[in-house]
Amino acid sequence: MSDASKVKKEAPFDEILIREYLLDNPDFFSRYPELLLAMRIPHAERGAVSLVERKQEMLRSRVQQLEEEITSLMGVASRNEAIYMFNTSLSLKLLQCEDLGELRQALSEGLKSQFHFSHVRLITVHDIDSELSRIWSKRLSQGYYFGRLTIEESKRLFGSDVGSVALSRLSEQCGQVIFAIASQDAMHFHLEMDNLLLDQLKQLLDHLLPKL
Repeated sequence: MSDASKVKKEAPFDEILIREYLLDNPDFFSRYPELLLAMRIPHAERGAVSLVERKQEMLRSRVQQLEEEITSLMGVASRNEAIYMFNTSLSLKLLQCEDLGELRQALSEGLKSQFHFSHVRLITVHDIDSELSRIWSKRLSQGYYFGRLTIEESKRLFGSDVGSVALSRLSEQCGQVIFAIASQDAMHFHLEMDNLLLDQLKQLLDHLLPKL
């Protein structure tokens, strides 16, 4: 083996030592600032750039990433606040309902006006209804379902084909009742979404329905 081949083969080990030394001595380049300008790093678009330029570019990229993360978190916080305010208002209306018909109307009108849902229903499942029983046992085996339905399922639950749905089982104290919401937007409800809105309303309905 030639000396050149030997050096090339051993280079990765030497690079690891250099890397560990620089990590253990972050002030190295402050002691030798001339190296910052002398070192060149390959860049896909700009050719070779200095270490200082590369660091600045990485910092700008990191700042942009953090700004995007903050914007996303603010969006989530704003959405959660809107849901909280809506639920508070709707909860007060539902608590004032004196019978099931009035509650159904208040629930449907509130959700449709706020979120433009196409259908909002409370559906009692009877054992003799095989299609509803199948939806209860299969689609709602985990308690919730978000996403698309077959045309047959959509028509059985809502009387027409819909885009996407959010379904929830109410508690056993309510009987076999499905809390069902539909949107004409096929992408509105999907498997990965959280159940914050639905869960808060479900808890309230679990409390109110047995008393009506």
